[in-house]
Amino acid sequence: MAGSSFFALLDDIAMLLDDVAVMSKVAVKKTAGVLGDDLALNAQQLTGMSADRELPVIWKVAKGSAINKLILVPAALLLSVFLPALIKPLLIIGGAFLCFEGVEKLYHKWFHKEEEDQHHLEHLKAVVNQDVDLVAFEKEKIKGAIRTDFILSAEIIVIALGTLTAATFTQRVLTLCAVAVILTIGVYGSVALIVKIDDAGLHLNNQVQAWKKALGKFLLLLAPKLLKFLSVAGTIAMFLVGGGILVHSIPTLHHFVEDAAKLVGASPSWLPLLANMLLECAIGVVIGIACLIAFKLVMKVRGKPASAH
Repeated sequence: MAGSSFFALLDDIAMLLDDVAVMSKVAVKKTAGVLGDDLALNAQQLTGMSADRELPVIWKVAKGSAINKLILVPAALLLSVFLPALIKPLLIIGGAFLCFEGVEKLYHKWFHKEEEDQHHLEHLKAVVNQDVDLVAFEKEKIKGAIRTDFILSAEIIVIALGTLTAATFTQRVLTLCAVAVILTIGVYGSVALIVKIDDAGLHLNNQVQAWKKALGKFLLLLAPKLLKFLSVAGTIAMFLVGGGILVHSIPTLHHFVEDAAKLVGASPSWLPLLANMLLECAIGVVIGIACLIAFKLVMKVRGKPASAH
């Protein structure tokens, strides 16, 4: 009898873990836009440091990210128990903020390119200038990266929580913990690999063997292009995910997208899906533009510089 109860317990645990694995997969997929932006932003923020300090700095930021999630996950769980009605509004705010971030990033890149170039130049000067306090400079970089991570982690947790409305409390706890661990390790493990690509390229380029030299040159060419690709892909994903959240959270938008997607027909089978994605992306861009205009008007009224960075 005791043996059968034990095996029944094991079966229940296995089923729970299987459910958590499925939910974690869905939650991670839903947070792809924030994840892409998180990866690109952290890789950009943590590059340009001396080679021997890159990994220690990434490790410190990863620890800060873990602390952020230790705060955010319990807060999200308490919210789901005591104020579940707030989850959907927070999800809509998170989706709108993603769209705003995407548009704000493009606006800053297109209309304030000189400021970005100047900031990058100042950063490079700070790294090579012997008079600069590199310890203080490093601490400032770490603080900035952890602050950014807190905002992005909050978006990730809220979006993940939005996929768990039908889950039990235990499933929500395990899924959010799994998502937090997976994304922290995934993002900062990937950042560590990305920032070390150019170092690996330099090392291989100095080798005697021709194939190593060729691989080294390839990695040196790859590093900046990969960062650029991640930035572009992350921005597009922000519109797709942000627009998708808004469309699925606001019935009027949902019906509009469904009706519009039907106009393209059902054949081939991928066409309605593509139309759906493009419409969600377009809605994300439109809402992002509206949010940016509203933000700039508020900042203008308050007499402050209109920059979210």
